[in-house]
Amino acid sequence: MKRLGVNIDHVATLRNARGESHPDPFNAAKFVKINGADSITIHLREDRRHINDFDAKKICSIKNLLVNLEVSINKDIIKKALRIKPNYICIVPENRNEITTEGGLNLKQNKNKLKYIISLFKKKKIRTSLFINPSLKDVLLAKELGSDCIELHTGRFANLIKSKKDIKKELIRIKKSSKLANDNGIKVHAGHGLDYRSTKILSKIKEIEEFNIGHFIIGESIFYGIKTVIRNFKKIIR
Repeated sequence: MKRLGVNIDHVATLRNARGESHPDPFNAAKFVKINGADSITIHLREDRRHINDFDAKKICSIKNLLVNLEVSINKDIIKKALRIKPNYICIVPENRNEITTEGGLNLKQNKNKLKYIISLFKKKKIRTSLFINPSLKDVLLAKELGSDCIELHTGRFANLIKSKKDIKKELIRIKKSSKLANDNGIKVHAGHGLDYRSTKILSKIKEIEEFNIGHFIIGESIFYGIKTVIRNFKKIIR
């Protein structure tokens, strides 16, 4: 059964726009779980542009809620993540000037550091995922580094669909990367830029077990309500 993870970062973005306490990401986390999310994702960025330390700690304390915490390889962020102890960790690249995550990790450049960080989380029995581009080389490197999972960056695929361009080559890359990971005992997740159409296409790839979707869900919920949007995605992936 494929799973849906809901990223609630932009609930915090909306709250922070007024510098007040509403809407509260803590309440959002509980609400999306009640309405069908299998897990929630939050990104503790170095600049704290949306989710902050208090949010992360409070959300990770919710009983029976599976939390996927996205973090960079910044040593202070890693220390905080180890103290917070989420269910899952996804290590992502981070650039202070980016609007959103622009691509997968450079595994080759950060090989030693990533291997050490993964070992720290494994000691705490925290499932760890690497956010990578759909590349066979990166899949094999993820295996070498000891990652439990990979999350394939689907931004390029999603943008090709939105701009009505040929998706064939990118879809093949995603399929081959998914199969290679699965053959090597690595769980496969997908995320970034996904909407109904792109998710429907990727849901046919049997190796992909989990979709993590945020911006589209929060944006579409303005018009149709988060219950409806989550329900629509659950129908698509199942």
